[in-house]
Amino acid sequence: MGKGKSKINEIKSKLNVLFEKVGALTKVQRLLICFVTFAVVGGAYYYFVFMPKYDELKKAQNNYQSQLDVLSTYKKRASEILKYERLMTQKNEEFYLAMKALPDKRELPSLLTGISKAGSDAGLEFHLFQPATEVNKEFFNEIPVSIKVEGRYHQITDFLFQITRLNRIVNINNVDVKSRKGGEILEMSCQAVTYMFVEKKEATDKDKLKTKKK
Repeated sequence: MGKGKSKINEIKSKLNVLFEKVGALTKVQRLLICFVTFAVVGGAYYYFVFMPKYDELKKAQNNYQSQLDVLSTYKKRASEILKYERLMTQKNEEFYLAMKALPDKRELPSLLTGISKAGSDAGLEFHLFQPATEVNKEFFNEIPVSIKVEGRYHQITDFLFQITRLNRIVNINNVDVKSRKGGEILEMSCQAVTYMFVEKKEATDKDKLKTKKK
């Protein structure tokens, strides 16, 4: 206990001496000491407390901005995906409509019958109706039909009009019209071309078969 009291008394005496020395200083000197003390304390606070927190804040802000940029990129990509999905849906619908206009093998005979019937309904007399060899165009085949008919002008135009109203694609090529019997009767030679879709696998199998034959 005696030692503790003596230490306290010693500290007190040192503080008294210090305060006396400070008290003996001029006002300017005391202000300068206060300024230096605050500068040291402020510098220590800035270096050991503020700077680490400030660095953490900057890192957090940079990370936040980086995440915003990433989010903006993903939003842009998402909007592009939606746009391409809508475009794909539209193209699929167009492809489906185009496919409906191309006959498959099962519908081909009825389509040829329809072309022939269009000529008969128009009152034309057929001299030739001959399907030719299919022409392979990779994803579809062209099916040409050589036609030669005889009739009046309005009957031929009626026939061509009915061809355009078929629910399948039929193109009329190589049209040649000659006058017969004083111009009242016309003879028309043409080639009706329809198209048949060929699936890729089927087309590949045909190519392999051709290669083997060679």
